[in-house]
This record gives sequence, structure tokens and C-alpha cells, in this order.
Amino acid sequence: MVVMSKEKFDYFINGEKGKYEVIIGLEVHAQVLSNSKLFSSSSTKFGGDPNDQVSLIDSAFPGMLPVINEECVKQAVRTGLGLNAKINNYSVFDRKNYFYADLPQGYQISQYKNPIVGEGKVLLDMPYGSKEIGIERLHLEQDAGKSIHDMDPSNTYVDLNRSGIALMEIVSKPDLRSPEEVNAYIKKLRTIMRYLGTCDGNMQEGSLRADVNVSVRKTGDKQLGTRCEIKNVNSIKFMQMAIDHEANRQVELLEEGKKIDQETRLFDTKKNETRSMRSKEDAHDYRYFPDPDLLPLKLEQKLIEDLKKSLPELPDNKKERFIKEYGLNSYEANVLVSEKEVSDYYEEVAKLSDNKLAATWMMGDLFAMLNNKGLNISNSPISAKNFAELVQSIKSGEISGRIAKEVFEIMVDTGENPKKIIETKGMKQQSDPKELEKMINEILTSNKDKVDQYKAGKEKLFGFFVGQVMKSSGGKANPQLTNEILKKLLKG
Repeated sequence: MVVMSKEKFDYFINGEKGKYEVIIGLEVHAQVLSNSKLFSSSSTKFGGDPNDQVSLIDSAFPGMLPVINEECVKQAVRTGLGLNAKINNYSVFDRKNYFYADLPQGYQISQYKNPIVGEGKVLLDMPYGSKEIGIERLHLEQDAGKSIHDMDPSNTYVDLNRSGIALMEIVSKPDLRSPEEVNAYIKKLRTIMRYLGTCDGNMQEGSLRADVNVSVRKTGDKQLGTRCEIKNVNSIKFMQMAIDHEANRQVELLEEGKKIDQETRLFDTKKNETRSMRSKEDAHDYRYFPDPDLLPLKLEQKLIEDLKKSLPELPDNKKERFIKEYGLNSYEANVLVSEKEVSDYYEEVAKLSDNKLAATWMMGDLFAMLNNKGLNISNSPISAKNFAELVQSIKSGEISGRIAKEVFEIMVDTGENPKKIIETKGMKQQSDPKELEKMINEILTSNKDKVDQYKAGKEKLFGFFVGQVMKSSGGKANPQLTNEILKKLLKG
């Protein structure tokens, strides 16, 4: 039986004949955010009727010539810049030849030897520190259509709406060592692209998916093992499950003295296993050659520099700024920059209220509410301005934390301003020392026996007195001030 253990950045499998290291590389296919396809004017809108968004080019009608979509090129460059990658001034579109029913041309227009983006890097924030994952390349390519097998018992239907949609294939170096790192990598990649506005990262709609390359080797070995490619995985959870299963499968084969075949595999989500699909093709199997219908792509350096200047503040930079400017710790900053909309919301709140308290309430009550209701920050029932007012009301002592939770619930239901709720429902915290002292004296007088017990050493009764004050005030008594006055009067 194979046992797994985790040590620092690495993920090991303990077999009877040795300890194995898992090597992972990802080929992420990210749909370019663009109104039209890579080489045609057809719409890229999700959810259209089958074959309703297909041009003559997308359906490979004879004599139709591709015309490059300039916006898709710019989006690829922006993504490359966001990955701290080298932008190539010269790139070439190639034909990658293979047959599928949903590939009407009989080839895919892609890039092979000369991609638009070269080497880059992504920085992961792991619980045990930072780790840099190398990017080997990013290239543009067409998506294929979709084969539908469950509409008829004997026929396969083909929907070409996705045919020709622009994809960015982002190829990592084999630097990933665990399912946890894959999780962090995909999320970080998605965050960067969402900040840039180059891909929406919606995995449910097929906007982001990955081919997962897995190999194993004994610890200490320098040579990489034989890799298997798990095709077209469209969920982070499934990626992690597939890696777990595939790594175990390969170790078990090696432990039995068998060899691992280089092949393409599919992940069966119901059975939680990978199974062979076909032997792994090499580049020459696809007969790559420059597409004769497309000239080489030559980018002026001025265009690259202009795009670089127009980039938004990216998550790593924003995280550092949040730590310095708002006094957040690394974990808080990391959470609050995970989505651009979240960081924008936080920043608006922080500028109008207490930085740290705003972070605490956002990461606690606000996120919990959004999660329970299946909402995101952009459609939150509480505006940033109202949320800031709630936080400031707590900070100023106008309301207690307990009352704030009641106000928060009303805000969720009504969307009302917290100040209005506090005023109309009489929820303002009692912070007048004289009034509180009068109330506390009355409570102590009516509980003289317990006062005597407290003074005799039964100090746990202090909580009883606090509870009585809260009961008497309807939970509105200022807790800190209540404690101070109680301590003073009980000493007397």
C-alpha cells in the first residue's frame, strides 16, 4: 500500500522500495476575453444555441481565409506582461494536424517553434513560504468545437460554437510538486488574468482548463521519470484528485518492476481514476508547419511598451502595498487581493473606516454571508460605503460587536444604511459613565449576597454581574466601560 506524506514544498509517496517525488507540469488553456474569435468575427458569447455562432471560416468552408483578431493578440501580450514573461516581437502561426469530428479544418491553428510569449514566472504564496513556478511559454491557438454524446444512443452531435475561439495555452515548467501547489498555481494564474481582464477564468463554462503532466522519480534522482498527460481537466478539485491517483498508479507500477508508458490519459471523475486514452504523441506526429494563409506576426516594441504602461496594479504588487499602507499581515493581504473586485471593495472600506477592523469583518462575517447566499462581492447586498459606516460605528464605540452583528443581519436583508438602522431601532451603545454607574449600583444592591461572595474570593461571579448589566441594558452597555466600572465598584 502506498502512503503519502508532505514535507515542506514536496509531496512524497512512500513505497516498499523507496521514496518517490511527484513532478507536475501544467498546460493551461485560457479562453481570451474578446467579443469575437481568433480569426473570425463570430461571437464568443457563452450559452448560444448550437451552431449559432459559426462563420464560414469556423466551419472550414473552402476558400475562406483567416484574419487575425488584433484584440486577441493584445490580450496575449497583456497576459505575458502580467506573468513577467518575455514578449517576442516575432511569432509564427502553425498548423497542428490531427483529426477530430469537432475540428472541421482537420488541423488547429496554433504556435509551435515561435510563440508570442516566452519564459516568465508565477509566485505562489504557500503556508510554508513563497515558491516561484517557471512559465515556459504562452502561445495563441484556436479552440475546437464540442462533441455531444448523450443526446442520442447511436449518434454524436457536434456544436461548432467554440470552434475558432481564441485560447492562450500557458505552459509551466515541471516545477510543481504537489496537488496543493497545483491548487495555488491555478488560482494565482486565474487571479492575474482576471486583474488583467484577459480571461474570466470561469471553469464551469470551459474558459479555463488544463492538461496535467505527471511523472514520479525516486528522491535524489536527477532524471525526470516518464510522464503521462491527463487531458482536459476543468476543475481544480479534479486536477488534485487526478494527480493523487496517477502518481500512486505510477509508483505501484515501478514497485512491481513494470515500466510506465508515455501516454495520454483521461480522468474518470465518477470512479476517481485515470485511464489510457492513446499513446502520447510527439510534436512530429502533428506535422507542424507554418500556416500558409497567415503571415508571421511582428509586434512593434512601442505597442508592447504602451500595453505595459496600461496594465493595472497586479496582485503581488497590491499585496505588498496593502501590507505597507494598511498594516495588514501577509495572510490578510493575500486573501483580500485574491480577486480584483474584493480588493477594490476593501480599499473603499478601508479609506472610510479602520483598516484592520475592516479586514477582520470582511474576512469573517461578510465573506461567510456571501458564501452562504452563493453571492460574490460584486453583487453584495451591502455596499462598500455602508459596510465602512458599520465598521466605523464599532470602532467609535457607538455600537458593540454583538449589536453590530444584529445591524449587519438587517443590512443584509434590507440594504439599509447602518446609521439609520441604529437610530430607528434604538441600538446605540450605552457609553455614558454616569448612567452605567447608576445601573450597575442598582444591580449590585439587589444582589448583595453575590457581591459578598465575590469579595470573599469567588471571582467567577464577575461574569454574572456583566451578564446582569447586559440584560438590564438590552445588550447596549459598552462592554469595556462596564468592566471598568464594575471592577471599581466591587473593590469599594
